[in-house]
Amino acid sequence: MIRNAEPSDKLHVLKFCQNTFSWGDYVEHVWDFWLNEDLFFVFEKELPVGIIHSFFSKDQIWIEGIRVDPNHRKQKIAYDLVTHVELVGKSKGAVFSFMLVDVENSISLSLAKSLKYELFQTWNFYALEPKKNSNFNVEFSRSFDENSATHYVKSWRWLPFDDAVKSQLIQENKIIQSQINGKISTAIISNSEHFDNTLIVTLFSESDDATLQIILFLQNYAIENNHNRIQILTKEKLFDFESLEKKLSFHLLRKNLG
Repeated sequence: MIRNAEPSDKLHVLKFCQNTFSWGDYVEHVWDFWLNEDLFFVFEKELPVGIIHSFFSKDQIWIEGIRVDPNHRKQKIAYDLVTHVELVGKSKGAVFSFMLVDVENSISLSLAKSLKYELFQTWNFYALEPKKNSNFNVEFSRSFDENSATHYVKSWRWLPFDDAVKSQLIQENKIIQSQINGKISTAIISNSEHFDNTLIVTLFSESDDATLQIILFLQNYAIENNHNRIQILTKEKLFDFESLEKKLSFHLLRKNLG
């Protein structure tokens, strides 16, 4: 009943993904990417009634895109899809499974609890408007000693952050820092792989003053690099700023597959 997704599934699946959220859904925009990445599965009852996508990285499997046809809910379809992906992850050597759930999505949180996922971290999503700026105190980092940086965000996937990843990001000028009065704020920047002209930022904030310098830099960086959207993910609660809008908060959930 669970099989690999195929291109011919797309139209039928999108029919039951139209109203997933109040604003619609993003599945139609990432469908082709997911097909090319593999680990994209369909739950079939004559026709597809559920989907799930996953992404394997180092020692973890990342779970995303759980969708079930409203006419087939409360049949443990989502439960079975997640369990299937976990088994695939373990076969590839995954030690942990992660998923991201809106803090107000009680149904998905209940599903995660039934699957024995535990709260690992809570993250906040902010939207920042690009803007031309010229005065900011920011440098590209040559080192980064943030011990709490277990993950960084790339195309809305929380991927493991280790010394090898850090070295690569530093080499690519993807880590920026600002130091004000001995407090350092750091941001990891990346381009979205699924949405055009979108800058995704993982922010570690030690002080409002240093973070403000990061924000001013990001606005200008987006303008200079033709990004029309800036998405910031951070564990901290940020200060009020006219071009910064708090969108949502998410629980990062983890399960030990050992």
